Amino acid sequence: MTTTLSERVSQSAFDGSMLRVVLLMDLHEGTQQRFFEAYEQLRHDIASVPGHISDQLCQSFEDPSQWLITSEWESAPQYLAWVNSEHHAEQVKPLGACARTMRPLKFTVLRETGRGYDQAARPVTARLQSNPRLGAGIVRHALTFTVKPGSEKQVAGILSSYASPAARVDDHTRLCRTSLFMHGNRVVRTVEVQGDLVTALRHVSEQPEVRAVEEAINPYLEQDRNLNDPESARMFFMRAALPAVHHITAPEPESADVQRHALFYQAKPGLGTALAKFLARQDEAAAHRPASPVRSSSIFQRDDIVVRLIDVRGPLDAEPETTFGVFGPRKAAVLDRLTVPADGRVRAPHHTMNLITDRRAPAQS
Repeated sequence: MTTTLSERVSQSAFDGSMLRVVLLMDLHEGTQQRFFEAYEQLRHDIASVPGHISDQLCQSFEDPSQWLITSEWESAPQYLAWVNSEHHAEQVKPLGACARTMRPLKFTVLRETGRGYDQAARPVTARLQSNPRLGAGIVRHALTFTVKPGSEKQVAGILSSYASPAARVDDHTRLCRTSLFMHGNRVVRTVEVQGDLVTALRHVSEQPEVRAVEEAINPYLEQDRNLNDPESARMFFMRAALPAVHHITAPEPESADVQRHALFYQAKPGLGTALAKFLARQDEAAAHRPASPVRSSSIFQRDDIVVRLIDVRGPLDAEPETTFGVFGPRKAAVLDRLTVPADGRVRAPHHTMNLITDRRAPAQS
């Protein structure tokens, strides 16, 4: 059976759809008024952010400690540009100090019903997602951070030697795969989860073997953190988050000769989203070619850092134009205009990250 491109693309921030963001919070007792005042300040700042349409603050009428913030955005890239900024990290500190838990959920908008929607005064660039996306129930997430120069060998040893945590989280959630790469002193860790991502990440962080590894690399991190301080840990992982912005996969089952690689792209200032979108379109074009060696691609982007996680059939350099995202006339020139020069060396190998560990859960665990 032939699959369409829309069926192969299970995630994309680049289709121009409106985004609805839902932030669920459970507040510490006695902080409701302080939280409300912090939001009053924040909402005026958010109103001027490009792409922001509206937001609402809601409090549960059953439990006063439970709060909900919803916001609507013209598109996902505009929201991500704001939420991944250092300015945002400082803006939400007062809110985070009041919250016992915070859980953000992001949705593209497919349909709207109701009298108000037809006449709603929205920007002409905001539109609905045309069709539902399909997928295998897999959620992808990545973190990136830097370690002190000279400590790369020690960090690689620590991150490759720990025992894997149990894959089964609960009846609905399972940790499927963890892949870890390094490029210079930058670490990128990607995870694939079947079920609820937040539940899986919480489960992993609580495992003794994982906790020991995190404590072991603490002295080598360029950004200080204290895992025993919830606010310090929250801010570190907020800054380290590398959101998945696009995923496409080939329709046929994975074969034994498929290997995983990660490619690191440093965009020129302000061009991170344009670079991620360019690479996404290259992967979509490759999906039309049955002989393409790239069987799946996940693109992660934060600010001007872009990481492309690809599963490749055969040698990585067998078809370098496809594996490095420059297939077609003038595509290499476009990539050059979007990325930081590679110090005179050959561009593609310079951005190939070193695989530290790639762990897959057993079929049944």
